[in-house]
Amino acid sequence: MSDKSNNGYQKIDRYDEKVIGEIAGNYKNILASIGEDPNREGLLKTPERVAKALQFLTHGYDLDASEILKSAMFKEDYSQMVIVKDIEVYSMCEHHMLPFFGKAHIAYIPNGHIVGLSKLPRVVDVFARRLQVQERLTNEIRDCIQDTLKPAGVAVVIECKHMCMSMRGIQKQNSVTTTSAFTGEFDHDKTRSEFLRLITANLS
Repeated sequence: MSDKSNNGYQKIDRYDEKVIGEIAGNYKNILASIGEDPNREGLLKTPERVAKALQFLTHGYDLDASEILKSAMFKEDYSQMVIVKDIEVYSMCEHHMLPFFGKAHIAYIPNGHIVGLSKLPRVVDVFARRLQVQERLTNEIRDCIQDTLKPAGVAVVIECKHMCMSMRGIQKQNSVTTTSAFTGEFDHDKTRSEFLRLITANLS
């Protein structure tokens, strides 16, 4: 699963069999530890399935978000805000290894270069497919875009529900966590307000 294509991104459809074996063995022990019989029919292949799922859900460690952006950077004389909103986010909380999911909204103001629009959601996936906290995820996306494209400014807002709050602990099913990170022009109230207005507007 560690092989990468030239632009640092690939569809993950292969697995490291050695890693799968190691993880599966551990999960077989976990099943026994919680009182299950790992040898009963319904659970025989569960350790391997979980191992493959976990390897997929954390495959962002093998990808380079900056290289993904560089693979589709183009010189362009455009200096207005570019927004990609409602990007689906699926990640796993590093504290309990339970999912959190929601949407990301990204904007940048080009400074000589634009990037292929599909690359911004891919950057989100690179960092989301790791064990995360939402605050760090937000900053990593912002910093990658800022450092690679060097735009006049970057804005990132992420809204997520966390299963560690819904399924356990405080058990509040309807709570949503919002995080934001800004650079450059988005540190100015006028530009930031325009971004926030546009990501909440229904333009269809």
